Amino acid sequence: MSFVVVYDANVLYPSTLRDLLLRIGASGLVQAKWTNQILDEVFDNLRTNRPDLPREALSRTRSLMMTAVRDCLVTGYEPLIPVLELPDPDDRHVLAAAIKARAQVIVTNNRKDFPTDALRQWDIDPKDADEFVLDQIGLDAKVVWSCVQQIANSWRTPPGTIGDVLASLERSGLVQSVAELRAR
Repeated sequence: MSFVVVYDANVLYPSTLRDLLLRIGASGLVQAKWTNQILDEVFDNLRTNRPDLPREALSRTRSLMMTAVRDCLVTGYEPLIPVLELPDPDDRHVLAAAIKARAQVIVTNNRKDFPTDALRQWDIDPKDADEFVLDQIGLDAKVVWSCVQQIANSWRTPPGTIGDVLASLERSGLVQSVAELRAR
């Protein structure tokens, strides 16, 4: 059985990174989880920051995310929120979801709001997206390469190459992971 991870909104916001994380989850390397509240944060920010993206396209992306990864939605975590302590109270819902899902990892690029000491009692490790993907490369580089190839194959306008995908992932902060993939 693969281990359980909860993706925070900030790692699901950049489109290519989101695509890679979803494909890693769909591959079975990990059991990827999130909540409707996490998705609300992602898509509210996309609507605000990218008014050029049609609402229908964002709704379609959200719907596709829900069907791409089996058993991804965490529910029933809300009663835990008030008893949790984190530097930013607005992030407690992510930890509550991770506890409810029995996750081993929260993947977030906002590590300061998920201090190791606060998560230790729940046996949850915070990892940034680069560290997380690097771990997945270490577990099964062929699967991660396959995910990158699938993303390149899905880009039609304009067509994409593996180099294009890697460059986009690097811009999203996957510096070490992209270096490791390029070295293979």
